Amino acid sequence: MAEGTADDGTADDGTAVDWRREWPHWLMIAGMFALAAFAWTRVPERVPVHWDVEGNPDRFGGRAEGLLLIPCLTAGLYALLLLLPRIDPGQANYRSFRGAYGWIRFALTAFLAGLFAVTTAETMGVPVAGARLAMPLTGVLLVVIGNQIGRVRPNWFVGARTPWTLSSKRSWDKSNRLCGRVLVVGGGLFIAAGVIGGRVAPWLAIGFTALGSLAVVPYSYLVYREDPDRVPPAGVSPAE
Repeated sequence: MAEGTADDGTADDGTAVDWRREWPHWLMIAGMFALAAFAWTRVPERVPVHWDVEGNPDRFGGRAEGLLLIPCLTAGLYALLLLLPRIDPGQANYRSFRGAYGWIRFALTAFLAGLFAVTTAETMGVPVAGARLAMPLTGVLLVVIGNQIGRVRPNWFVGARTPWTLSSKRSWDKSNRLCGRVLVVGGGLFIAAGVIGGRVAPWLAIGFTALGSLAVVPYSYLVYREDPDRVPPAGVSPAE
């Protein structure tokens, strides 16, 4: 394929969508709605819609919320992630990380589809140990995103975005690589927590991932300070 063109030969500004590769998303989203229809008469009128970190239901709702909320959110997220490159001021950079962005989108759709399948099956009385499975599902999501986030180039919607990463390419690159490592390790901890079980392991996984992600913020500032090529982001120079 020639540089600057999409698979169909049209001009590629970094936001073009190859619809022939979108069928896995459509299949998963359609499967979620099909499962909701199948489960509609097979679940109680009140179903669990939220669980605590130990997997115990702590809020209940009606069938519409329990069976349609996640599929609708997944469809909405899918559409939003297709739209973002088209409205991002840094849209030209998407061409350079199209593959990474595609993997991130796929991982999010697959995670929500898997989570919905597990929770719906458990609500129907199928013994699938949904609480235990939710942890490794989350872990796999974090590992996939962590492996891709370092390939993301500067933009306004995806990656470790701070005032300093958006003002320094060096800060962007190093901060996103650090963020990727944190997510991969955190994802491994989530997977281990799902295997080990208990009360302590999930909190360790959550704590490490949260604190590690927060640490990226001051790190991005320190790298920014050492970058001789840093520039102010658009629109923040002194007004005339």
